[in-house]
Amino acid sequence: MRNKIICLLFFAGLIIAFIGACQPNLSIETAQYAVNGQKLYLAHCQNCHGSKGEGLGQLYPALTDTSFLTKQRSSLACIVKNGLEGPIEIHGKIFDGSMPGIPQLTSVEIAYILTYVTTTFGNSTETYTQEEVQKSLESCKK
Repeated sequence: MRNKIICLLFFAGLIIAFIGACQPNLSIETAQYAVNGQKLYLAHCQNCHGSKGEGLGQLYPALTDTSFLTKQRSSLACIVKNGLEGPIEIHGKIFDGSMPGIPQLTSVEIAYILTYVTTTFGNSTETYTQEEVQKSLESCKK
């Protein structure tokens, strides 16, 4: 029982720290999604996009283009799940490579990652919901 209480306090502290460090007006749900998304981002995305979403020169684009993240919100889940081929413009630079998808991720895991990316590297305070991701995935081209 004591270990469960310690774990709960630890995770509560992480959520509070995340809320204070990133966006001061995030809801608890958004902060929870972002904390879960951070772990998944580190495992699946950081190698190419960097620990701060800064990208890698001309090879891999940054994830800090708020305008792109906002305009492409409905297609981001498809990019994460299915990858991306062809040119893309980020911060005024054209990237023409290929990004592999991560097809094994569930809708909720994609929602976590996208919430983390858009609240940490972008300017969003909104949660990507599992339902939003599922709707996006249903409409994307495979």
